[in-house]
Amino acid sequence: MDDYRDTPVRPYILTSGRAHPSRNTIRPETLLVVDPDSAPPVSASREHRALLDMCGGVLSLAEAAAHLRLPVSLVVVIASDLVDSGHLSIRSAPRHSLPSAELLEKVLDGLRKL
Repeated sequence: MDDYRDTPVRPYILTSGRAHPSRNTIRPETLLVVDPDSAPPVSASREHRALLDMCGGVLSLAEAAAHLRLPVSLVVVIASDLVDSGHLSIRSAPRHSLPSAELLEKVLDGLRKL
């Protein structure tokens, strides 16, 4: 457990006591994008600024949480704040369509022949 680090600041303090984001559209696989020309808000916390700095390209919320070493639920609230203020935009990860029943039947037939 050498990687464990406890901090004196609890996660809910970083979100002003809020446990839920203002929007329910941000999921761990949601892609975060920031406009490189936009300046961070004046009232941005250290965590808000760190999230904006790392999202210069496209980064998933789960990846951002891992880099920040913060819980995903906390980063969802922070990202939601930045989306609401217009400093961050989100893109849903592409959803893959399900394979056709015909293809699944062929795979099943092939497995049965093994």
